[in-house]
Amino acid sequence: METRSALITGITGQDGSYLAELLLSKGYRVSGLVRRLSSPNMSHLAGIQGRIEILDGDLMDQHSLNEAVRRSAPTEVYNLAAQSFVGTSFTQPVLTGEITGLGVLRLLDAVRAEAPSARFYQASSSEMFGQVDREPQDESTPFHPRSPYGVAKVYAYWACVNYREAYSMYISNGITFNHESTRRGVEFVTRKVSDGVARIAAGQTDAITLGNLDAKRDWGYAPDYVELMWRVLQHAAPGEFVGATGESHTVREFVQEAFAVAGIRDWEKYVRVDPKLNRPAEVYNLRGDASKAKRELGWEAKTRFKELVRIMVSADMDRVAKAAGR
Repeated sequence: METRSALITGITGQDGSYLAELLLSKGYRVSGLVRRLSSPNMSHLAGIQGRIEILDGDLMDQHSLNEAVRRSAPTEVYNLAAQSFVGTSFTQPVLTGEITGLGVLRLLDAVRAEAPSARFYQASSSEMFGQVDREPQDESTPFHPRSPYGVAKVYAYWACVNYREAYSMYISNGITFNHESTRRGVEFVTRKVSDGVARIAAGQTDAITLGNLDAKRDWGYAPDYVELMWRVLQHAAPGEFVGATGESHTVREFVQEAFAVAGIRDWEKYVRVDPKLNRPAEVYNLRGDASKAKRELGWEAKTRFKELVRIMVSADMDRVAKAAGR
């Protein structure tokens, strides 16, 4: 049987590193696209770096994408790269559009030119739904994005549908709701909270500053979601699939649960709210319906909210203790 090969963009990030580990465990040859930086952060790949091929490339540079696809000769392409921080998309909207929107078009064109029979997965986002008019949201829910990031993801989504229909390529959109882990960047609210709680518990700081505590999200665990990404590309036909837990919780609930894991009850005295951290246009309630993924792919989220918070806070408490030499 021919060895399957995968090209992963965004391989150094949370999802990319978990996906690379999953594919290696299934016998894939794995290549990863990495933007050339003076010192790229490869920490998430520490355990597997010798088993994957790293290729230089940038979603803003067409030639590098064509070359990466040609060299990796993939049977599957997973596009996980993006300017993925919603807050930054308001201060850098054009850059976000170039990478998160047009970058996908460039990659689609590279795959069409160099590996047209490869199966393509696009990491679409629940942020595309934005200001929702129904709950929960599924594959048929209209898009009303509320950030330049969400707008760019909608552009990429429809570019994928267009290339699938125009060129008969196998291209699927995975519309995943928020998924977190110990590899999440500290600029994201869940990791900001877990890291902050760990530091407060260790006596290193006395407060966490947050924005809107009332925003509700459907939070899952990243390793569960990369399993969905793989299953999407094993399906007989391409299409769109929502990945979600079906539960939503407020930022306040996440904070409360995080402090509870650390054994701190009076959490309010450690949290400061700064309206300046609110988005110019907020998304208030995202909750997904992943019944299509369960029905057609046999996938469902395994890790529930309280367990996710426990995993993240416990890992950050261990990390902070180790760094302090305890």
